[in-house]
Amino acid sequence: MKRFYRQFVPAVVTSLMLFSGYVQAMGGSNDEPVPPTCPKGQIYDSKTKTCMVDKGGMIGDESRTDYAYALAKAGRYQEALDMLNTLKDQNTAEALNYRGYATRKLGRTDEGIGYYLKSVALDPKYPKVREYLGEAYMIKNRPDLAREQLAAIKTLCGTSCEEYRDLSAAIDGHPES
Repeated sequence: MKRFYRQFVPAVVTSLMLFSGYVQAMGGSNDEPVPPTCPKGQIYDSKTKTCMVDKGGMIGDESRTDYAYALAKAGRYQEALDMLNTLKDQNTAEALNYRGYATRKLGRTDEGIGYYLKSVALDPKYPKVREYLGEAYMIKNRPDLAREQLAAIKTLCGTSCEEYRDLSAAIDGHPES
């Protein structure tokens, strides 16, 4: 029996660790999974779960917004902005947040902060935008403003949510991403 546990338990622990890494890579356990990225010129259609050329604007704004985020998380920032430019309604909290993220990652931090603030104005209870806004404030060497965002996140989802952990790490000088 001891031999069974010595062989079985490490395998289970390893599997759980790999699975939790997969879940984090896909956006975290509390978030919707980040869609996969497609070759340039194609878009991921969340309904058919395939990459396709969007002929005639058949893919809706929600899928376009999610895909823009996937592109940005993959480091394809300009493509993410180009995708956001195709939205019929570009003035949503998510679209503005992802636009802020992509512009910040392109080195245009002040412009990104402007988009984040517009996103917060539309949805003050959106923790992801507060995380990214706090990270932008850290780039601007404003830890006081970053801590304000961290306090806001704490009221929204506590200290165990991904957004709180990530911004806290950025403030402490150990950003996860």
